[in-house]
Amino acid sequence: MPLLPPEPAPEPAPEDATDALVDGDRVLTRGTAQAALSHREFRIVWGGTFASNIGTWMQNVLLGAYAFRLTHSTTYVGLLFFAQLGPLLVLSNVGGVLADVLDRRRLLLSTQVQQLVFSIVLAVIVITDNPSRVVLFLCVFIIGIGNALGAPALSAILPTLVPKPDLPGAVSLQSVQMNLSRVIGPAIGAAIYTSVGVAPVFFINAGTYLFAIVALLSVDYPRHPAKRGTGSVLNRLSEGFRIARADPLIRRVLIILFSMSFFSLAFVGLMPAIAAKNFGIAPRSLDYGVLYGVFGLGAALGAVSVGTWFASVAKARLVRPAFLAFSALLATFALVRAPWAAFIVAPLLGYAYFVVITSLSTVLQSHVDDAVRGRVVALWIMGFGGTVPLGVLVGGFVAHETSITFVLLVGAAATVVLAAYADLRSVTPASS
Repeated sequence: MPLLPPEPAPEPAPEDATDALVDGDRVLTRGTAQAALSHREFRIVWGGTFASNIGTWMQNVLLGAYAFRLTHSTTYVGLLFFAQLGPLLVLSNVGGVLADVLDRRRLLLSTQVQQLVFSIVLAVIVITDNPSRVVLFLCVFIIGIGNALGAPALSAILPTLVPKPDLPGAVSLQSVQMNLSRVIGPAIGAAIYTSVGVAPVFFINAGTYLFAIVALLSVDYPRHPAKRGTGSVLNRLSEGFRIARADPLIRRVLIILFSMSFFSLAFVGLMPAIAAKNFGIAPRSLDYGVLYGVFGLGAALGAVSVGTWFASVAKARLVRPAFLAFSALLATFALVRAPWAAFIVAPLLGYAYFVVITSLSTVLQSHVDDAVRGRVVALWIMGFGGTVPLGVLVGGFVAHETSITFVLLVGAAATVVLAAYADLRSVTPASS
């Protein structure tokens, strides 16, 4: 297999935005979110994983709040956040290889069932008033392993559910789904947590995995890449890195993503501590759920805007201005102290954050070849999912020694540097 993927079909250019398809009596613009939703297979998988992600974010957000209330330690919150998403840093590359060599449906179903089972175990553990911190960490870590091994396969089937021209809309909808679940999940979870405790939240999350399982069983999609690679497992594990090193666009996108995730996104995992220390909002409160919810709502709007309002704009052009906006808003979020100001800044911060992320993801997905998509997407997941908890872990320690405000301001400064580096048009193939 060559180190570089074959030349991809071009990303829809601004002048192509008027191209349309007919859905019933409607004319839909190619590349938009509406066009992506017109495809049945995508619609079913999107809906099933949406429901599952609502449960996941009920658990993810409330787990951080629960851990902070249990220990009052930013270090332990960072450790638990690392247990949730840290396996993505180490194992998503393995998951990417599995996605390119195994039956993707079987791989996805097995990892979904594994996460379902251990979410039930987690719910049982937290029924007690003072659970073992070590056992809690290990259970969350096992769930994270299942997520790491299955996530590349789920990302790899996305482009196979829609025609190539509608991929930008599908990518933006995946980001919308993830972030609307951040709005709905914490809101529901906070209401349950404040009234009856954390265990029911985790039981409900376990049940939501059934939606994803049913969706994956209900549609047809390519269960293997169109072209099957050869070579040893070790060779396949390193191939994604070789492709990224040889391809200037993939390399720059991933450098940007890894750097942003480590230096600038610690606030995502440290949100319970930020709410308590900077805004006086208790982690076990409806206000905390609303704060995280409006952040997620802003992120969802940022993601959907890439596939709607900015559908006709080359995605590489959106990254730099969005980075600068994100930097200014992160610095503002670090410095404000009034709760009302936090509720205003949080959705704007989420919006800029996911204009950056969705634009980067669209550029990458439109560029990579399906034969190596699992392994390249695994590197994306390592950066976006796996490096964030590492940054949270370091950020939690630094916050303990200095302050959370200092950690956030360092992140804001880092994004200014990244904005200068994020000129993707200089490395985008002319055909794109």
